[in-house]
Amino acid sequence: MVVKPFTREEVAQHATAGDLLIIIDSKVYDLSKFSSLHPGGLSVLLDSEIAGQDATERFYELHRAEVLEKYARLQVGVIQGEPEIANRVPGALSQVPYAEPTWLASGYHTPYYKEHHRRFQKVYRKFVEEVVLPDAQARETDGQPPSQHIVDEMCRLNILAMQIGPGKHMKGRVLMDGVISLEEFDPFIELIITQDAARLHARGYNDGLGGGTIIGLPPVINFAQPALRDRVVEDALSGKRPICLAVTEAFAGSDVSGIRTRARKTEDGFWIVSGTAPISRAIKANRSRFQELRNGSRQVTGTRAHWFTTACKTDDGEIIVLLIERGEGVETKPIKTFYSATAGTAFVTFDNVKVPDANRLGPGVPGLLIILANFNHERWVLVAHNIARQRVIFEECLKWATQRKVFGKPLSSQAIVRQKLAAMISRFESCQAWIESITYQMCHMSPMEQAQQLAGQIAFLKMYATRESQKTAADAVQIFGGRGITKTGMFFEWGASLNMCFHHSLLIDAVGGGAEDVLGDLGVRQALRNLPRNARL
Repeated sequence: MVVKPFTREEVAQHATAGDLLIIIDSKVYDLSKFSSLHPGGLSVLLDSEIAGQDATERFYELHRAEVLEKYARLQVGVIQGEPEIANRVPGALSQVPYAEPTWLASGYHTPYYKEHHRRFQKVYRKFVEEVVLPDAQARETDGQPPSQHIVDEMCRLNILAMQIGPGKHMKGRVLMDGVISLEEFDPFIELIITQDAARLHARGYNDGLGGGTIIGLPPVINFAQPALRDRVVEDALSGKRPICLAVTEAFAGSDVSGIRTRARKTEDGFWIVSGTAPISRAIKANRSRFQELRNGSRQVTGTRAHWFTTACKTDDGEIIVLLIERGEGVETKPIKTFYSATAGTAFVTFDNVKVPDANRLGPGVPGLLIILANFNHERWVLVAHNIARQRVIFEECLKWATQRKVFGKPLSSQAIVRQKLAAMISRFESCQAWIESITYQMCHMSPMEQAQQLAGQIAFLKMYATRESQKTAADAVQIFGGRGITKTGMFFEWGASLNMCFHHSLLIDAVGGGAEDVLGDLGVRQALRNLPRNARL
């Protein structure tokens, strides 16, 4: 691209339909050929305040900065003697106040994060924005699953393995091409991975990229027999044969003990499984074609899963967990959801599927305990992502409030708008402090201690965060006005809307891993169990 210096007087001489220059951020753009393709029409560009003039303010009232990157080829010059505003470098920290957690903000201190956390975050965000982001936006648009080359790279860098947290599956792995060592890996690295992924503006894509593995593989790691465990872990973490969790059913929902998927033991040592479940982020399903009422559940990546970590009930009422391989009798059908087709949400059915007894997880361990032990991590992941998305939405709102003019003044001059922004900050900053406190406990507690001490904390945080996020979504729509409810346009660069990127998908957070009311009750019941018998007023 040849860029030459212009004076503002020279630019002003090019203000007609066939000879049209404008100035944005001290850069000169030639719209002579593009003007006929402009979505707003030629007449908008020929306005006396735009054609041949500095259109910076008018441009940012209607467009995001990413539009300039998309049409960078139209730049033909710069204004002589004026500093050029540099484009944001992929992976760089945002300079917008409160757009980053305080541990990343300049001048702040933290008791949790060390140098290796900062080193990892810098490399990982660059990877997210340069490698994953283009595919995420394309797939959210066409509804197709994440591209295989992205999955392969995630697996090669062991990002998917890190998303499951510390454990046996991490042994011998090289993390992010050696950016950090195995000894440096801890739950805070996992928190960074989860929260930086929110910058993709693609919740369904995030689920489709690894959600099934994150909640479907831990029971295998912790409770499967070694030979089966090693084979399935390799399958899932190499991206060759994805796994998902098949627990949720229409008649059971958050009441896992009410599942209707049946497993009958045969004399030759096999289990015969029949049932249904909807899958959304991992897979939850079972159906018997002989049942008058068919069960259902949902989980993401269900349409693409090869392995199904499945909760079943035996003839004597015992709950067991079986690892079922896709094959004869296993069927998955896509389920349309409010938020995204790329998540791969599916309805899974098991019709007299024959499962070896060796595929039973944790013989001697109650199946319900296996399931409940898995919930804490799932809920922690959900809330970590939710908090980060609230922060991303706030960043968009704060920038928009300063560049959008109403009644001759920026939106930010309105006290009611500032109050909405203040409420947003209070919500996600309090949630961030809470989850970092919980994460610190995860670094120092065994899995059993976490189950005993953190289940209530995580349940309360998830209930609070998902409820507050709905308030943030509503406030954001008010700040953006009509742009907040459109499916195309400038709110997000790629034609997504606040409604699709946040409003619809946050409802997944509200019910995934347990509905809000159920989790609140869970936390209180745990507190009541721990109440000393001699506690008196």
